[in-house]
Amino acid sequence: MDTYESILLVKNEVFVFKIPPRTTNRGYRAADWNLAEPTWTGRLRIVSVGDACTLKLEDRNNGELFAKCPIEQYPGVALESVSDSSRYFVVRIQDENGRAAFIGLGFGDRSDSFDLNVALQDHFKRIKVCEEIAKEKNEPKQELDLKFKEGETIKINMKITKKDGSEGVANKQTKPRPTISGSGGLLPPPPGSSSVKTIPAPPSQTSSPSHQSTNPNNWG
Repeated sequence: MDTYESILLVKNEVFVFKIPPRTTNRGYRAADWNLAEPTWTGRLRIVSVGDACTLKLEDRNNGELFAKCPIEQYPGVALESVSDSSRYFVVRIQDENGRAAFIGLGFGDRSDSFDLNVALQDHFKRIKVCEEIAKEKNEPKQELDLKFKEGETIKINMKITKKDGSEGVANKQTKPRPTISGSGGLLPPPPGSSSVKTIPAPPSQTSSPSHQSTNPNNWG
């Protein structure tokens, strides 16, 4: 597959300055440069080939290359903002042998420096998104296990509309069985029955008064 060069940004007028070496850990300041006398003026182009991004400083008439700056990440050491202005940057340029030097870069308008920031941020954001998509394709997706585990139960509350129109929550539960008293398996007597009525037995024929002798001589 062929890889083409994409142009991310073109600015037809930029200024290059010679900057003093950094002597402290504080950031660069454009006020320390001789801003009234730039060492070079020309065109800036930012191009990308695949994921590689390069800032090029070229002659605006014939396109001859003055210097280039490979940018591996942004913000980073290749392109650094100064601490006292949004229009100036410190650029690490490299030659074909890998030797590096730092120069000052400036824009005449703040909108040009804003465009530079946006172009680089969009480029590296695109790379990050492509890496995440490729990672998702290569890694197997974890399937959700929605099966019930052994012994696992769920509780369901159901809304039931009553006759009066109100709603209640029915929680299905098992009612306990009533306790049976006594050994005969009979239910207890109903309320109000304090004793059990006994039906008298019929009188015996031998003890009936109508069968007893009326003769007094037989008494005894």
